[in-house]
Amino acid sequence: MSERAAPFHCPYCGDEDLRPNETGHGAWECHSCNRAFQLKYLGLLSRGLTANNSTEGEGI
Repeated sequence: MSERAAPFHCPYCGDEDLRPNETGHGAWECHSCNRAFQLKYLGLLSRGLTANNSTEGEGI
Protein backbone atom coordinates (compact mmCIF):
# COMPACT_ATOMS: atom_id res chain seq x y z
CA MET A 1 0.00 0.00 0.00
CA SER A 2 1.23 3.51 -0.75
CA GLU A 3 1.80 6.44 1.54
CA ARG A 4 -1.26 8.26 2.92
CA ALA A 5 -2.71 10.98 0.75
CA ALA A 6 -2.52 14.52 2.05
CA PRO A 7 -4.76 17.47 1.20
CA PHE A 8 -3.23 20.08 -1.10
CA HIS A 9 -5.12 23.07 0.28
CA CYS A 10 -7.36 24.13 3.16
CA PRO A 11 -11.08 23.60 2.43
CA TYR A 12 -11.88 26.88 4.24
CA CYS A 13 -9.35 29.44 3.01
CA GLY A 14 -7.62 27.61 0.14
CA ASP A 15 -4.12 28.17 1.48
CA GLU A 16 -1.45 25.45 1.32
CA ASP A 17 0.08 25.95 4.79
CA LEU A 18 -1.21 22.63 6.19
CA ARG A 19 0.29 20.40 8.85
CA PRO A 20 -0.88 17.13 10.42
CA ASN A 21 -2.84 17.63 13.64
CA GLU A 22 -2.05 15.60 16.75
CA THR A 23 -5.75 14.71 17.20
CA GLY A 24 -5.43 11.59 15.07
CA HIS A 25 -5.62 9.96 11.67
CA GLY A 26 -6.80 12.31 8.92
CA ALA A 27 -6.68 15.42 11.10
CA TRP A 28 -5.03 18.53 9.64
CA GLU A 29 -4.55 22.12 10.71
CA CYS A 30 -4.22 25.22 8.57
CA HIS A 31 -1.73 27.73 9.87
CA SER A 32 -3.14 30.48 7.65
CA CYS A 33 -6.74 30.58 8.94
CA ASN A 34 -6.06 28.75 12.23
CA ARG A 35 -8.67 26.03 11.59
CA ALA A 36 -8.48 22.28 12.11
CA PHE A 37 -10.35 19.74 10.01
CA GLN A 38 -10.48 15.99 9.49
CA LEU A 39 -10.64 13.96 6.28
CA LYS A 40 -12.36 10.60 6.18
CA TYR A 41 -12.60 8.04 3.38
CA LEU A 42 -16.17 6.76 3.17
CA GLY A 43 -15.76 4.01 0.56
CA LEU A 44 -16.58 3.26 -3.05
CA LEU A 45 -19.89 4.25 -4.58
CA SER A 46 -22.16 1.36 -5.44
CA ARG A 47 -23.11 2.72 -8.87
CA GLY A 48 -19.55 2.37 -10.24
CA LEU A 49 -18.47 3.50 -13.68
CA THR A 50 -21.22 3.61 -16.29
CA ALA A 51 -21.24 4.21 -20.05
CA ASN A 52 -22.44 7.78 -19.41
CA ASN A 53 -19.24 8.58 -17.47
CA SER A 54 -16.95 7.14 -20.15
CA THR A 55 -15.22 9.21 -22.85
CA GLU A 56 -14.99 6.17 -25.14
CA GLY A 57 -16.32 6.80 -28.63
CA GLU A 58 -16.41 10.59 -28.37
CA GLY A 59 -13.65 11.07 -30.96
CA ILE A 60 -11.38 13.03 -28.66
